[in-house]
Amino acid sequence: MLAVLGATCISSSAILVQLAAAPAAATAFYRCVLALPLLAALAVAERRRTGPQPLGPWLQAAGAGVFLAVDLVLWNHAISDVGAGIATVLGNLQVLFVALIAWAVLRERPPRMFLVMLPVIMVGVVATSGVFGHVAKGDDPVGGIGYGVATSLAYAVFLLLLRRASAGRTSTGRPAVAGQLTAATVGAAAGSALIGLVFGGLTTHLSWQSLGWLALLALASQTLGWLLITSSLPRLPAAISSLLLLLQPAASLVLAYVVLGERPTLVQVAGAIAICGGVVVVSRSATARPARDQAQPLPQRSGQPAG
Repeated sequence: MLAVLGATCISSSAILVQLAAAPAAATAFYRCVLALPLLAALAVAERRRTGPQPLGPWLQAAGAGVFLAVDLVLWNHAISDVGAGIATVLGNLQVLFVALIAWAVLRERPPRMFLVMLPVIMVGVVATSGVFGHVAKGDDPVGGIGYGVATSLAYAVFLLLLRRASAGRTSTGRPAVAGQLTAATVGAAAGSALIGLVFGGLTTHLSWQSLGWLALLALASQTLGWLLITSSLPRLPAAISSLLLLLQPAASLVLAYVVLGERPTLVQVAGAIAICGGVVVVSRSATARPARDQAQPLPQRSGQPAG
């Protein structure tokens, strides 16, 4: 439920980015910087309550934030080069990268129902993106595809590193959710600034209206949304946590209708239903399996990763 609520919060990102109308690097930088004061205050309060945390998880979270910066900047370039619809599909390939990396590196075999429902959910993502029935727009389709795939890969690495960092505990044995997200946001802000300085797009000449939308983006997505997601990551298998984030396109469809007045097509509505239905089936299967295991205990293999 934490992951679902978090995905719902960050589903507003695309709309708020569109309303802010700022360059890619500037959008990524300001959404992180504007979120830091509140996150830092929450991290200080958390530290007083739970005790200090080793340096390692903080550095891992900061490193994860650098990959988030790469993801945010490349995502905006993909939209420009290949169009929003196809960029949405390419950006959600992260679920494949997460499952493959978790399987190969972390030895986390995805549940059988995940493999069964993944094609259904990806078809839903394609339908929801608006590709069907629309002429693809963009300046450089080949370059846009490259940006989109690189975006998904960067996002997958970010999720896995943040999940690993979030599994760390303080001196009292409790998780440091706000502290981990603060470190990740610092890494994302630094990475965005570096990318903007090297490749352009980092500017201080933004209107108050743009800053207002970016501040709302920082509050809704970078703070509230990722606090919920960071809390959920250590409690879920990597493949399942990344799959739950595919609820973003469906939620974005609803928000675009409410905020921007964009009426979805029947194909898009059917895609949203396929996404939500597939996620529900996989999630129920993932939560039912531990219940069965508890009812009929089985000896665990040595080295089995904690879910």
